[in-house]
Amino acid sequence: MGLTRLYLRALRLRCPACGGGPAFVSWFRMCPNCPGCGLHFDREPEGGYWVGSYSLNLFATELAFAVGFVGALVLTWPDPPWRALVWWNLALMIAFPMVFFPWSKTLFIAIDLTFRPREPDDYRQPEEPAGRVGGRRP
Repeated sequence: MGLTRLYLRALRLRCPACGGGPAFVSWFRMCPNCPGCGLHFDREPEGGYWVGSYSLNLFATELAFAVGFVGALVLTWPDPPWRALVWWNLALMIAFPMVFFPWSKTLFIAIDLTFRPREPDDYRQPEEPAGRVGGRRP
């Protein structure tokens, strides 16, 4: 599988592995499995898998801040509008992580698939715990 294809699928908010989708139920809620190939998007059953996507989101937000701040300083030097810079960057630091959230998830899955290829366990169907039906005990 080509890396370019993997990352282009992620940028389209589709499953990086097969291109199936949609990968999201809503802007902030990802499907548990790919509707196309069945890949579990949470590839670590122990938990903690999404720390990578949160880190990616944090790094992208910091990069957007740095580029915006330095760009505004360069464009407005020698008299930068400090008050406007503060408020603009405050709004950017609040809005950017929310806007970038779905891409951080799919791009992290693509990064993970780059370094850790798919395994048969990644496609195992989720199971209900024994004795539980519909989320309640009988």
